[in-house]
Order: sequence, then C-alpha cells, then structure tokens
Amino acid sequence: MSQMILTSLPVTTWQSLASLIDQTFLRADATESQIRNLCEQCATYGFATVFVNPYWAPTAVEALKGSPVRVGVPVGFPLGAVSTAVKRSEALEALKVGAKEIDMVMNIGALKSGDRDRVQLDIAGVAQLTHEYGAQLKVIIETEFLTLEEKLIACQVAMLAEADYVKTCTGFAGEATVEDVALMRGVVGEKLGVKASGGIRTKEQALAMLAAGASRIGTSEGVAIVMDLGAPAPTNPIIQSSY
Repeated sequence: MSQMILTSLPVTTWQSLASLIDQTFLRADATESQIRNLCEQCATYGFATVFVNPYWAPTAVEALKGSPVRVGVPVGFPLGAVSTAVKRSEALEALKVGAKEIDMVMNIGALKSGDRDRVQLDIAGVAQLTHEYGAQLKVIIETEFLTLEEKLIACQVAMLAEADYVKTCTGFAGEATVEDVALMRGVVGEKLGVKASGGIRTKEQALAMLAAGASRIGTSEGVAIVMDLGAPAPTNPIIQSSY
C-alpha cells in the first residue's frame, strides 16, 4: 500500500474542498478541446485528480504538466467483468504515460458468487502494478449490487489485496449514500481511503459524504460544488458529464 490515508479532513474553504475532489469527464463523445479545457479547470481550482477515459490519458498528462493535479483513469470500466490481464493491460498503458491514480471496478459477479480468492487476486494483480509506478489504486465495489454482508467482504478483500481506497460506485449504477460511506470507513479504518462517487452534485452532498468518512469525492460537478462555496466561475466552461 502506497501510503496511509488520513480520515480527518476539515473543510473550511472552497480550496480545501477542491483538494479532495476527483473531477470526472467520462463521456463517450468527449473531445480533445473539452479534455484540455477540463484540465485547465482542474489546475485552476486545485482539484485532486482529473479522471478521463484511458484514450485521453496522454492528453491530460501533457495538459497538466507542471501542475500538482494528478491524472486518473478507470480500469475494467464500468462492469468489472473482464479478466485481470485486461485490467492490468489497461492500467499499464495509462501508468506508462503518467497516470497516477487507477480506479478499477471489482469483479462484482465473482464476489456475489462467493469467490473471494478470485476477487482478491484480481485486485492484487492491479494493485501490484499500480504501486510499481508509484500510483494509487481505488477499488469500485459498486454498492448498488451488493448486500450488507457483501459490502463488508468487498472492503475486507480490498484491504487484503493492498488497494489504497475503496470506492462506492461507478455512477453508471446506483449512487453513493452516507450510510455506505460510513460502513466502508468502519471496515477499513485508517488503513484505506474511502472515495464517495455516484450522484454527488451539490456542496451539501459532498460535505455529508466527508462527514460520514469519505476522504475523496468523485463527481462531474466539481466546479459547481466549489462555486457554491465561493469559488469564481470558470472562464472556459465545458459540457458537464453525468458520469
């Protein structure tokens, strides 16, 4: 595991909230100009990470050169139902061009089939590669599909596989809830970070997730959220994504 993730994250200004936001733009029709505008916004507001589809990782890395904003990509997205080899290949391509965060979708069907070992090996295979490149791995457990017991198991398996974060949702199915965030934090303690993602569109939602134990917020509405805390309007607006 690359580092301890602190859980005490006071938010008193729009800048402190921005530093905890993963701004996403995962539309199928995203264009290069939109990606570059997105990266400019992320650098301006000081978001933690910009998440783009793997094809756009080189563009985002180049656009953010010299900025502390990290580039992240999803892997096995959005279903998680591909082989570990495919997930590793997707991760490796992004890591080689400079991505620093990988959000992989857990093999949901394998977990629900009771195959904890398969799920752990899947996560560990991507975690090992990600850490070799000095990057962090988040595991999307897709809470919408899981029972309470399965959510507990998913978090435990992610810890055993040495992931850095557990994450609620892709945004394609279901939405993050404060109850799920609190549950996940209760399982992982301070060993892993917790990323709340899926349906978070307002300042109130973001702050509620942080209060419940989230250490990162995934949203396509990061600009609107920090503007609600007093940030200036962007000079280069882009079409917002629902993912």
